[in-house]
Amino acid sequence: MTRNRTIRSLGALLGVAALGLAAGCGSSSGSSDTGATGSQAFTPPDVPMQQSIGKTEGAVNILAWPGYAEDGSNDPKVDWVTPFEKQTGCQANVKYFGTSDEAVNLMKTGGYDVVSASGDASLRLVASGDVAPVNTALIKDYGQIEPFLKNRSWNSVNGQMYGVPHGWGANLLMYRTDQVKPAPTSWGAVFSDASQYKGKVTAYDSPIYIADAALYLMRTQPDLGIKDPYALDQKQLDAAVSLLKDQKQNVSEYWSDYLKEVQAFQTGDSVIGTTWEVIRQVAEGEKVPVKAILPTEGSTGWSDTWMISAEAEHPNCAYAWMSYITEPKPQSEVAQYFGEAPANGEACNITGAAFCKAYHTTDKAFSDKLFYWTTPISQCLDGRTDTTCTDYGDWTQAWTEIKG
Repeated sequence: MTRNRTIRSLGALLGVAALGLAAGCGSSSGSSDTGATGSQAFTPPDVPMQQSIGKTEGAVNILAWPGYAEDGSNDPKVDWVTPFEKQTGCQANVKYFGTSDEAVNLMKTGGYDVVSASGDASLRLVASGDVAPVNTALIKDYGQIEPFLKNRSWNSVNGQMYGVPHGWGANLLMYRTDQVKPAPTSWGAVFSDASQYKGKVTAYDSPIYIADAALYLMRTQPDLGIKDPYALDQKQLDAAVSLLKDQKQNVSEYWSDYLKEVQAFQTGDSVIGTTWEVIRQVAEGEKVPVKAILPTEGSTGWSDTWMISAEAEHPNCAYAWMSYITEPKPQSEVAQYFGEAPANGEACNITGAAFCKAYHTTDKAFSDKLFYWTTPISQCLDGRTDTTCTDYGDWTQAWTEIKG
């Protein structure tokens, strides 16, 4: 995944009133996995799990998405790292990364204690033995984490958590209400019907976007047999790639920087495409006539996880960080700055009900409509054992072919 978000305070961008604008809530649907035992597709390397927290080591090396570990350097008013350091005595050494691939490669160097991994990186880290199982009993407020984020296919294996849920969000369909009529209800607007918006469709710039096409095919072409948009055999991947190559003929640009997408909708260079709730809010704050919906097919989404290195130099400070960053106050601060739903529902007592309603923080019914980013691996995540599925390397190669 590529998520190069510009570092700036979302509170300043959106304003208090804009944060109160809520998208339509979901009601009921099936989810991408039951959440009972997480991934059962492979047996991870035997990496020991920490049983207790000893004396802190005085430092912790944190690998994070920009905006997840702010110490006041980017904005003096945005700082939840300094309170952590004062509370624990652990000096936080933070390095930001721009893509999931970068995070995976950096973790392999062994120089980092914890990482905020997205679902298209987490299973790769588990399978390679670069991260350890997490003892959730050592995380103070783990019981406050929303249950629908625990024991899922991207953060656990065979019932064992390999991280602590941090924040999450949905990939929505956004359109300009003055130029897209009638109002769309399906992802078909950017796939099978994209030609009516030729040259003005926008799409997310990452191999993981293949899952969006796979989800649409899963709902509209059942004969392909797709059960999980991250578990594609070669025939199914080929079908998704074909759909995306057709879509490319109508794409204005592929985006990864959310402010660039806002600008494209402002100018009218883009009038419809995939988006995030924070982008809709920023666009509306700029008086762009847009609306964002969760289409009838459901959608993909992301759920980030704090994971600990299998060779952490500072394991006690690492656990101290994972425990601290999932407390309600830091969770509320990160969520509002970054633009996502906090994993800890108690953060809503600080962010306020309007923010949590807009981001569906405690809305399990909405979450159940999402297929969260999960690393494609050769062992089919949908449970099939009679075939081999395509992996993230295959998807990366396919994405290069799609974009040309």
